[in-house]
Amino acid sequence: MYVLFEDASKFFAGRILSEADTSLQVELDSGKRVKVKAAQALIRFEKPAPADLVSAGQALAAEIDLDLAWEFASDEEFGFADLAREYFDPGHSPTPAQQAGALFRLYESPHYFRRSGKGRFKKAPADILQQALSAIEKKKQLQAQIEAWAAELGQGACPAPILEQLYKILFKPDKNSAEYKAVVLAAQHTHTAPLDLLQRAGAISSAYQFHWRRFLFEHFPKGTGFPDLQAPAVRDELAVAGVRAFSIDDSQTTEIDDALSVQGLGTGEVTLGIHIAAPGLAVQAGSAIDLLGRARLSTVYMPGHKLTMLPDEVVQQYTLQEGRDCPAVSLYVTLDEASLEIKDSQTRIERVPIAANLRHDKLDEVFSDAFFEAEPGADAPAWGPELRFLHRLARQLKAGREVVRGKPENFSRPDYNFRLDNASGAEPTGDEQVSISVRRRGAPLDLIVAEAMILANKTWGLWLAEMGVPGIYRSQASMAPGVKVRMGTRAQPHAGLGVPAYAWSTSPLRRYVDLVNQWQIMACVRHGRTAALAAPFKPKDTELFAIISAFDAAYSAYNGYQASIERYWTLRYVQQQGLTELTATVIKDNLVRADELPLVLGAMGAQGLPRGAHVRVKLGEVDEISLDLFSSVIERLDSPADAQAGAQAGEEEDLEGGESELAAGPISIALDMEDAQAEAQTPEAVQASQAPSPGAG
Repeated sequence: MYVLFEDASKFFAGRILSEADTSLQVELDSGKRVKVKAAQALIRFEKPAPADLVSAGQALAAEIDLDLAWEFASDEEFGFADLAREYFDPGHSPTPAQQAGALFRLYESPHYFRRSGKGRFKKAPADILQQALSAIEKKKQLQAQIEAWAAELGQGACPAPILEQLYKILFKPDKNSAEYKAVVLAAQHTHTAPLDLLQRAGAISSAYQFHWRRFLFEHFPKGTGFPDLQAPAVRDELAVAGVRAFSIDDSQTTEIDDALSVQGLGTGEVTLGIHIAAPGLAVQAGSAIDLLGRARLSTVYMPGHKLTMLPDEVVQQYTLQEGRDCPAVSLYVTLDEASLEIKDSQTRIERVPIAANLRHDKLDEVFSDAFFEAEPGADAPAWGPELRFLHRLARQLKAGREVVRGKPENFSRPDYNFRLDNASGAEPTGDEQVSISVRRRGAPLDLIVAEAMILANKTWGLWLAEMGVPGIYRSQASMAPGVKVRMGTRAQPHAGLGVPAYAWSTSPLRRYVDLVNQWQIMACVRHGRTAALAAPFKPKDTELFAIISAFDAAYSAYNGYQASIERYWTLRYVQQQGLTELTATVIKDNLVRADELPLVLGAMGAQGLPRGAHVRVKLGEVDEISLDLFSSVIERLDSPADAQAGAQAGEEEDLEGGESELAAGPISIALDMEDAQAEAQTPEAVQASQAPSPGAG
């Protein structure tokens, strides 16, 4: 005697060896013996053999017309043998093969027949059946569409629906969508990676647009435009400061956040004024403009273009434009002119006359190291006396920070400035001619602005803590490798900078955390010791932590994009200039850093060479999508002793744990150097991308 039984929705047949009241011992064709519950035994038969029964049942099941079977089936619950009798031979007992065929067909057709128990079924209501059949037909049509799209992709053409969903498919796919499934199917059929497949199919026609649109898709899914908003005017009655202030920026800068003034030269006591644009006087927390800033959190910088945190009409309302008396939050620091000892500091909210917007790219050659090292002359250029004093002060401030740090800042590598030939400032297409120029880190004008901003951020950070008003701080526990700069609401030391506290406050037009800190600082100016009660953000305010979290994520993403797009333009420069060889310095393993370009690349043959070894590499193919440039070492240019010295200098710079105005790596000229606060790169970051920081803007 044989039995066909069901186990876990699968059917098996075998010889009955023994039988008890509730179970059977069954031997399968494979020789395996299994214990089968009596309720699982569906068909008992003498012949044919078990394998033949299953085979015959499957053949008969394929012949059963489901619509006809549904018509034959009883409206009440029925067994598979009942259906086999009515369908195959009404009035006669069905054969075991016919019973098996009916059983198999019923099991595989749940849209026609619902299971009601072991071997028991009930046919689906007519309306439910029609819905199910309609859904099945749609699924068939959809599968046919998927296969058609996959075929098109395989033939090198990209269907329009897939092109419309390109970046979603690649970076945030809905794996149930037909478009995604078509790409996966085509990739499987062609044995091609999806990105390569789409590129070959013409979906990615421009590498630049690929990187740009990917960034927009991930971080600006609703577009980069701003709603039409009116910038509120500053209505406070503010005194006009008795100073002549000047800013120092790049010529492309539109968001002029900070300016400086110097009073009392030659009197023995000098007052340094650090004047910060004050959008916080008009833009209130929770207002429409505030929500815009909080959504974007920072200006995004890239060669030839930028996405501002705030609309241009808002920026122009509060920017420190020359020829205007501009609302500002001013820090006045009183110093001994000879010793440069700080005697006092105070903060005011006022209007500041902006006498000049100096542009460092036009003045670097005038105010060079030679100018500051030479004795003052009668024919000094405009602002020469003020800049001489500020440069002397900046050098002393830097030296003081280095004492706290325990070692001098060592940033020997240059900054690189990118220029595109899109003079109109329109969004780049990726085909522009690019020029890359070198700008030495720590140029005198940069140093002046950098140290002034560090002084302001340190002073205001300590003042907020003293007044019991929370702010957003940056801190670093130590300069040991791997110890990162963190953001929080408590004033803690920043080891990398060598300051006891550091609160970003000097770029409120370009960084949202600076705007938040400006509101808190203004509360201190207006309310003194009761400022904690009047400030927009109170101690332990959860909103501050939410802002920190959102800013960290956005800032990191913008930084990563800037690094990748600068790498794109560097690779374009290599192609446009027809470069076939470069000199470079070995960093680690097979990684080398180009001597005259902001470029880290892999080089075959660099393995085994010591860090700091100077080599010549031959350049290979550029991949603008993956941003890879393949190269190989063809010559070593130095001696082992030179390499050891270079390695030591490189390690000191790479392991700088600080956050310096001048330590941001190869900063694009678009980053507006007046407040280039950014983390010094870790060795991993240096190797990965030569990435600058959006904080430079």
